Amino acid sequence: MSVQKPSIPQGTRDFGPAVVARRNYIFGVIRRVFEKFGYAPLETPTMENLSVLTGKYGEEGDQLLFKVLNSGDFLNKKNAAVTTEDLEAGSKKILPKIAEKGLRYDLTVPFARYVVMNRGTLTFPFKRYQIQPVWRADRPQRGRYREFYQCDADVVGTDSLLCEAEIVLMMSEVLNTLGLTEHTIKINHRDVLSGVRFAAGEDPSKESEFFVVLDKLDKIGSEGVKQELKERGFHNFGFQWLEYLLRTHDGNKRMSSSERLKYVSFMFEDIMSDSNAEVVGSKGIRELEGVFRILKDFGFTQFDQLEFDPTLARGLSYYTGCIFEIKINNVNMGSVSGGGRYDNLTGAFGLPGVSGVGFSFGVDRLYDCLEELNLFPEAVATTTRCLIASFDAETARLMLPVLRQLREAGIPSELYPDEAKLGKQFKYADAKGIPYVLLQGPEERAAGQFKLKELSTGQEQLLNWDAVLAELTK
Repeated sequence: MSVQKPSIPQGTRDFGPAVVARRNYIFGVIRRVFEKFGYAPLETPTMENLSVLTGKYGEEGDQLLFKVLNSGDFLNKKNAAVTTEDLEAGSKKILPKIAEKGLRYDLTVPFARYVVMNRGTLTFPFKRYQIQPVWRADRPQRGRYREFYQCDADVVGTDSLLCEAEIVLMMSEVLNTLGLTEHTIKINHRDVLSGVRFAAGEDPSKESEFFVVLDKLDKIGSEGVKQELKERGFHNFGFQWLEYLLRTHDGNKRMSSSERLKYVSFMFEDIMSDSNAEVVGSKGIRELEGVFRILKDFGFTQFDQLEFDPTLARGLSYYTGCIFEIKINNVNMGSVSGGGRYDNLTGAFGLPGVSGVGFSFGVDRLYDCLEELNLFPEAVATTTRCLIASFDAETARLMLPVLRQLREAGIPSELYPDEAKLGKQFKYADAKGIPYVLLQGPEERAAGQFKLKELSTGQEQLLNWDAVLAELTK
């Protein structure tokens, strides 16, 4: 019998204990911030009906959905679900007969489905956070995986711009707590993008497609965007005025977000000067100004890290208001967070008129940033705080009550299970990142004392029991 070489699907990963501990550290920071702002935890199934998922992410998003095959033999001659005619017609004809479910693409659409199904029991505004994995049939690369965790926070049932402002506050607090202080929170509004589209003289029916291409600006540059727009039939598009928005202002001074908001507002007013209709994009400008005003009144001070970016598009089709994205400036990485307002997502499930806004952290990208910048605290590398060394079987028996008392004191601890030389036991603790080793030989036992060694410094202390607890809990 041949031996199979084990493997895992491309775009997925195993996580060892040290990595899981670090990921849990990130989850913990995010969870505490979400709960501080009044968000409650929620979980939804791994699988959703494809009817729930399709049509919510745009054409490109639908192509990245993982479909789950139905059980049964589709080609059974007695009761074949798939006919020869279906096979000749291609995948679009076959898919509905062999796959009714799919792995969730994100956490927002399942959340909208949950709200509709449970609307009779929810208190609105309803605030929830969700930390679960999602799956996308994307091409794996650094910072982009087929299976990854998202940490979402959403509120539905209110139009208040306070929610948008609090998203900025939560983003900022999480990033600063993790030590990712070199960041930029980008903010824009879909109505502003409509003004951009109008200024370009493009067909309103192709607005979503226009946004999808514009969203690639950071990846393919302005020339790449112009080329792809031409290839998609946007021949009237004039990119020069938009490029000017991002250029320097007053010599080498870059525009502040407030200055850029005023500049874009004046530009839209000039474009619409011959029309009696409301200026396209003016609603977006007003709401963005409202978010900035709330943040100022709250006492937010990091406006230098909050940037109004009129080219920020966010590719997903369900956003209707403010949109957000975070970039870590000192790491070569894509966005680590994004989100926005969606006024009609629940309407797709039969509950119109319920506005919502939310955002999501990509934990895997946050992890890569923290690792590259060496920002993980040493203490999170392991869950064990103290290893009790064992000289022999008798020592191990006598140290069992000590092990119990350490754990009762809330100190994660373990007793080395085998008889081994101390060198091997110290090597074990060092390999696992355990910071302390506790020893008690016959002399220490007779004196009612313990020897505590801190591995990072090599320092040894002879302590009584109360001092041991104090040292391990400080």
